[in-house]
Amino acid sequence: MTDNHQDTICAIATAAGGAIGIVRVSGPEAISIVGRVFRPAREGAALSDRPAYSIAFGTLLDAHGQALDQVLAAVFRAPHSYTGEDSVELSCHGSKYILQTALQTLVDAGCRLAQPGEFTRRAFANGKMDLSQAEAVADLIASSSAASHRLAMDQMRGGFSRELAKLRDQLLEFTALIELELDFSDHEDLEFADRSKLQDLAAKIDDKIDGLARSFKVGNVLKNGIPVAIIGPTNVGKSTLLNALLNEERSIVSDIGGTTRDTVEDVLTIDGVEFRFIDTAGIRRTTDVVENMGIDRTFHKIDQASVVLWLADATQAAEQVAALAPQVLPRCEGKDLVLVLNKSDLEPSPTLPAGLLPEGTHVVHISAKQGTGLDALRKLLPELAGIPESQSGVIVTNVRHYEALTHALDAIRRVRKGLADGISGDLLSQDIRECIFYLNDIVGEVTTDDVLGHIFSHFCVGK
Repeated sequence: MTDNHQDTICAIATAAGGAIGIVRVSGPEAISIVGRVFRPAREGAALSDRPAYSIAFGTLLDAHGQALDQVLAAVFRAPHSYTGEDSVELSCHGSKYILQTALQTLVDAGCRLAQPGEFTRRAFANGKMDLSQAEAVADLIASSSAASHRLAMDQMRGGFSRELAKLRDQLLEFTALIELELDFSDHEDLEFADRSKLQDLAAKIDDKIDGLARSFKVGNVLKNGIPVAIIGPTNVGKSTLLNALLNEERSIVSDIGGTTRDTVEDVLTIDGVEFRFIDTAGIRRTTDVVENMGIDRTFHKIDQASVVLWLADATQAAEQVAALAPQVLPRCEGKDLVLVLNKSDLEPSPTLPAGLLPEGTHVVHISAKQGTGLDALRKLLPELAGIPESQSGVIVTNVRHYEALTHALDAIRRVRKGLADGISGDLLSQDIRECIFYLNDIVGEVTTDDVLGHIFSHFCVGK
């Protein structure tokens, strides 16, 4: 990605097929270039004379000076715009021909076509947002549920950045005291930094960074959808359950065991949280090669899932749970396990093997065919997602941020060990500086052009 902020750039900023399409223009010549191809409806109301945050109605001309469309031109002046530059947004009719011709006309008038993410990259370069906020813009555009939307909005508003700023301020104060001692190294008895207080501070910072890093497990699944594997023996009602949850005939339902031989996936949003349900092949002993391949995929999906819905027939619950436990339970360690007892209308109080299920296993009684008990299951799933009740608790959703936090955590733990071992101040200072470096890397204060290019190349062109 080129980084020439002297260029004035343009791009279509809306998806194709809508009634209205927006063409975005940003750069030092944005207002003057648009003014060459925009004829205001009111005489004497040139675009260059318009105040910031104003909208003008007029005619957009093509390269031959002919009327292309009647449009609205919204004017934003630096530094009070999305990019921090002079900007104009043209609201046109959503015709593909109109939008492409408008774009070509602007290029002929002096604009350059924007590259992916270039508007947001300019906003970052001009100090309108830090890098973590810029990355949240892409997450906001891609959000497909209320939960992923809330996480992106909190990050874009600077919730994550504020947490990092607090940590960096504490670390800078920390290292300043250590380095002040180094300036007076000829006075061996002089100590500005109370080592016990520094140890307490380092422990608190360790705990905070560790909490942010651990939140990535929740944040990642909320951002991409929580994978839920529906497993159990053949002909127990797994496909019927999936169809009942989705309220559509998504999986084939048959009285013949082994009907599902491959995984069937679909997405459902419950209370603002997106769940990716995976109907799997029934687990049983079989000589059928294709069915065995499906069962192997079932175990693979259990490994990938965050939540496992283990279906058992309530009329045969004890036998079925005991039979599959050796294969299923080892793969469910560290996951939320829900034992779903289907056909509970036939056996409302089934007996389960004592002490076999791990502590924390949830048990839900349903009848997938009758539709009873599904509300209890729908209520339980969002609770298992682990979303904080308020957005004051920051959740990390970006793998780049997670990697930087793990490096920062390693550094602060070396600081704690160094304090405990009584190592010299210069070595302590080096580890503190490394921790600060990785925290700064998240917000873009030390990020290289290669990293920036990689991040913004994944944005859509108009953003």
